[in-house]
Amino acid sequence: MRMLLAAAVAAMAFGGSAAAETAYDFTFPGITGQPLALSAFAGQPILITNTASRCGYTYQYEGLQEVWDRYRDRGLVVIGVPSNDFHQELASEDEVRRFCEVNFDIDFPMTAITHVAGSEAHPFFRWIEAEGGTQPTWNFKEYLIGPDGHLAAEFTTRTEPTDAEVIAAIERTLGP
Repeated sequence: MRMLLAAAVAAMAFGGSAAAETAYDFTFPGITGQPLALSAFAGQPILITNTASRCGYTYQYEGLQEVWDRYRDRGLVVIGVPSNDFHQELASEDEVRRFCEVNFDIDFPMTAITHVAGSEAHPFFRWIEAEGGTQPTWNFKEYLIGPDGHLAAEFTTRTEPTDAEVIAAIERTLGP
């Protein structure tokens, strides 16, 4: 019993519950230090993308902001998850935040620098695998969470946020 309790406490400390059922069961540390609980967006679709400031795909921040601007009034949430797992992120959350604001005028929610792949991956990304998806193998992989809190679609790094395939999937999650 103590082992189960300890496992549940450890899982919650790293952003999820021991038996997470939906994406809304996870919390990330926010880029400004405040928790970013996905439960705050329950019932809304979420486009979550692992990001990096020094990547050849960093220009995709522009597309993420465009999607956020276009669909936030219809309920879509865009979340950036900076990660240095592929050795292309700046050294601190403050540097990432400033970089994104100055270069891309980003105002969608962002997490603190977070592990997204491997054994140290945030529990959300391990949950993605359990949902039938895959962990990121590079920066700017997009995951679309449906309003039911389950993985609706995932897109490769090379698929830009404004690609017709991504937009069609977003439109499906938003409904009429």
